Amino acid sequence: MSNADKKTIEADDYTDVVKKKLKENIIRFAEGNNKLETKIPGLDLHRWDHPTRPISYMMAPSICLVIQGEKHVLLGEDSYAIDENHFLVTSLDLPVIASITKADEDEPYLGITYVLDHRVITNLMVESRLALENSNKESTSITVSRIQPSVLDLFLRLLNLIDEPEHISVIAPLIQKEIIFRLLISEQGPRLREIGLSTSHEYQIARAIDWMKQNYASRMSIDKLASRVKMSTSALHFHFRQMTNMSPLQYQKWLRLHEARRLMFTEKVDASNAAFEVGYESPSQFSREYKRMFGNPPLKDIKQLNDDIAVSQ
Repeated sequence: MSNADKKTIEADDYTDVVKKKLKENIIRFAEGNNKLETKIPGLDLHRWDHPTRPISYMMAPSICLVIQGEKHVLLGEDSYAIDENHFLVTSLDLPVIASITKADEDEPYLGITYVLDHRVITNLMVESRLALENSNKESTSITVSRIQPSVLDLFLRLLNLIDEPEHISVIAPLIQKEIIFRLLISEQGPRLREIGLSTSHEYQIARAIDWMKQNYASRMSIDKLASRVKMSTSALHFHFRQMTNMSPLQYQKWLRLHEARRLMFTEKVDASNAAFEVGYESPSQFSREYKRMFGNPPLKDIKQLNDDIAVSQ
């Protein structure tokens, strides 16, 4: 056996040890929770003992790791499968439909999500001069890659900090910086670098999305939005759809309907008031579009959500 083969076996053994420790930590920390927001900003742990039905939500720019089980993510017509050997990175706020496809009580789904900080990405690009290597290749803002042992090891160090809360404020930012640097120099790098370049289309679309998230209930002029982010109207339409699989108007509708659903479910607002609050002028139009989005009219959908919660408790 060559030295290279021995090193490969040693690396595989080490990766298995890291994965085992990650599983133990997630099981310990997330006991009794499907989702645990840790004391480390942006870091959430997930545990599911059974597959889940598809759920629609906004996925922030983040890293998603599957430590055990499988997850399926749908963005428009594009689908992505993530398992123990692969991880997913999103570089924009994206409206996705996701489900846990492999999980049971003996081997629950165990996952980690970590929100990316755009400021850290930009600063690292400047420090490392990676900004000079901008890629003009266009693609959607979600990619899946094979997980690297170095990245797994960094996440283990991050999870270990949960037991040392007094050290989180100092050490967590250092680990986050190394995680992002590892991603920037990996095959995910060109996609992430687009975030930090003020001249890139992705940066401009990110600015458009930020404005839409803050003003989703207002009437939207596509021409004014394009001018706001220094793009032509046609360029905004083209690059927005290319990166999100939606038009700007479809994205606004997605934001409105999901906010209305949140208002009805968590704040007990009735359907008509929720419709007006998110920018709809016609309750009947709201009900039609709500049913098209979620499969049921508002009242029935909220009842189903409450029933699902009751069954899982």
